[in-house]
Amino acid sequence: MAVEELKKTLVLGHRNPDTDSICSAICYAGFKHQLTGENYEPCRAGNVNPETQYVLDYFKLKAPRLVENVKTQVKDIEIRKTKGVSRGISLKNAWGLMQENNVVTLPCVTEEGLLEGVITIGDITKSYMNLYDSSIISKACTKYANILDTLEGSMVVGDSEAYFDRGKVLIAAANPDLMENYIEKHDLVILGNRYESQLCAIEMEAGCIIVCEGAGVSLTIRKLAQERGCAVITTPYDTYTTARLINQSMPISYFMTKENIIEFSEEDYLDDIREIMASKRHRDFPILDSDGKYIGMISRRNLLGAKGKSIILVDHNEKSQAVEGMESADIREIIDHHRLGTVETMSPVFFRNQPLGCTATIIYQMYQENHIEIDKTTAGLLCSAIISDTLLFRSPTCTPIDKAAGLALAQIAGLDIEKYAIDMFSAGSNLKGKSDGDIFYQDFKRFTVGNSVFGIGQITSLNAVELKDLRTRMSAYTEKEREQHEIDMMFFMLTNILTESTDLICTGQGAEQLIANAFHVKDEDMENVSGQTGIVKLPGVVSRKKQLAPQIMMALQ
Repeated sequence: MAVEELKKTLVLGHRNPDTDSICSAICYAGFKHQLTGENYEPCRAGNVNPETQYVLDYFKLKAPRLVENVKTQVKDIEIRKTKGVSRGISLKNAWGLMQENNVVTLPCVTEEGLLEGVITIGDITKSYMNLYDSSIISKACTKYANILDTLEGSMVVGDSEAYFDRGKVLIAAANPDLMENYIEKHDLVILGNRYESQLCAIEMEAGCIIVCEGAGVSLTIRKLAQERGCAVITTPYDTYTTARLINQSMPISYFMTKENIIEFSEEDYLDDIREIMASKRHRDFPILDSDGKYIGMISRRNLLGAKGKSIILVDHNEKSQAVEGMESADIREIIDHHRLGTVETMSPVFFRNQPLGCTATIIYQMYQENHIEIDKTTAGLLCSAIISDTLLFRSPTCTPIDKAAGLALAQIAGLDIEKYAIDMFSAGSNLKGKSDGDIFYQDFKRFTVGNSVFGIGQITSLNAVELKDLRTRMSAYTEKEREQHEIDMMFFMLTNILTESTDLICTGQGAEQLIANAFHVKDEDMENVSGQTGIVKLPGVVSRKKQLAPQIMMALQ
């Protein structure tokens, strides 16, 4: 899974996404997939506004997946796929798997894939320190199948699926008379080929006898063992080797850590787990998926040089507008039509920035340059983005290239561009039932110039009455948001598409006067609402990017 995630590249627009941001992400992800065959996923960094939702519904598309931050997660790094083992496997097999896979920790999982515990080389080493506990094999509830596997033995009498769960382990080195003094009921007795010793152990009600050096077991002994319920195992090993190896037959469940296991989810962020990993002596930590099932292991070494999520930015290049966690992301490309901002990259990237009215126009050009056919849905999305960003070619940001692209795309998509634009704008300006916050942050961007920070929100509408009704309530809300977020100045554009004009709400010390000076506004076009909040009429101003933001920046500088 980690490898698949690493191969996926997320295509993301800015926070508070508009129609260009969403549509360009969808179309550029499709373009890159067609061009390279690799996995690109369009995403969004905020909620879909009504205008964009209209476009998605019109073309029967779901909104891209919401990604609120791109911090590096466990699933973004290489997870070692150490296979989970059953709690019943022997210490010998566990050791063998560790050597084979060059690991020091094995996860124990259920048949359903749930983590039960972990066993380490240290746990196996400790098992050999219990030299004076001759009952440890029964305490561990050791399966006869494990004993057979460890000793390369054969089950002569008994059930290999049964368990040795009572009694101690001992070696019958004395004569039968002495053996009677220390063999107890249920014991496991290691002995040789002496008939009398075998007989004595069975008569003393031993639970199991292990006959060493491949010695045969007589029919009489087999019959008697069957009658007395005594298991009989033969092994090719000598008595010393058998006694030394038998501890390795114990199941790992007796020694593994079952409680207070430090485990992580594949959704956890590396920033959150680094400190935990550094404070523990463990070398490996199990990783679980969203269903709580084991998927692999990571160690501190995996965090070294870990690459973040692969992402492509569209319709923005400023850190203040980007999704959270950009610092840890691996930015591959930037496709934009705004001023150059503050996004920094770890290595050179493909950066295409053109002074056009819409990012979608650039993407349209890239389809043409690479001779990739544009289907009707893609054409419709790109056309919608151009209509939105250029206000159907009315915005001063619109270039002849944007208009030519929009008209060509409308033809491919089979759209009556004038009618479609009116329906789209009407859907976007339908403000019934919306809170002040919904309206304010529907299309909002934050800017930094030197030590000054300002924000600009915008609502566009075909309905002059609706815009007029918003003046009072949005003035109060704009000032409240400015104070709450400690921003120097906040502006909100009430833009009438039909009259191509804006009533600009200005809040903050000197904000109204700054706009008046920048646009040479007459006193009759200025209205003081209260305190530091005023409204300025700006005829011919409809673009935040090309008309309002640059003027504010110049004035502040």
